[in-house]
Amino acid sequence: MEQLKESILIIDDDQALCELLGEYLTNEGFTIDLAHDGREGMEKAIARRYSLLILDVMLPGGYNGFDVLQNIRAKTDTPILMLTARGDDVDRIIGLEMGADDYLSKPFNPRELLARIHAILRRMQSLRQGEVSAVSVVERRKIDDVELNYTARTVIRAGVTVELTSVEFNILDMLMRNAGELVTRDELAKEVLGRPLSSYDRSVDVHVSRLRKKLGSDEGRTERIKSIRGAGYIYVSSLALAADVLPPSDIL
Repeated sequence: MEQLKESILIIDDDQALCELLGEYLTNEGFTIDLAHDGREGMEKAIARRYSLLILDVMLPGGYNGFDVLQNIRAKTDTPILMLTARGDDVDRIIGLEMGADDYLSKPFNPRELLARIHAILRRMQSLRQGEVSAVSVVERRKIDDVELNYTARTVIRAGVTVELTSVEFNILDMLMRNAGELVTRDELAKEVLGRPLSSYDRSVDVHVSRLRKKLGSDEGRTERIKSIRGAGYIYVSSLALAADVLPPSDIL
């Protein structure tokens, strides 16, 4: 039986670039659709289930890349790779904070784009197969008032569901599995983003910052996720044990 090809929608007003990328990625085994303005991109992204969206920040047609990202995120969890201008850190940070999975600066090497695409798709494939991370077979993991449900891929904080992106969920999972211990930025990037960090890459920091805001503060605690300057992060537990792992039979 022939394996279905992964489908990618490229949303970029640079038609020459779109055609070049379309040809390159088609030769790499993907099926490609193109959209050259924000409105067209939103309509296509919502009408069809794509494996991945490649979205440029600068778009004509009344909807820029951030508008498109916000509208798509409200309707689908399709992974999104943002294209930003080189050196424009603000656009990168805003894109990640709004729910983009990763970014790439223009101009870029097509091989680097391909590597980012494969990293995102590998992660999504692992999620579909239930291989969230290298953890023992448990249904839930709980530390203090935060609980991860691996089956439903949901997070409950103090009895309230917290909406996380897949990247944020996986970062929280890795930090909670190693609660009380340092997890480096490079380790987070390799396991969660599927790639090593490049120079001045703040992707992990932005995702962690967004995760902190969503989780909020815990009564009597200054922070859940502690930053270790120049190194990484530690998930802080008020318990002596690093984590309380609950097998399905122990859950009420």
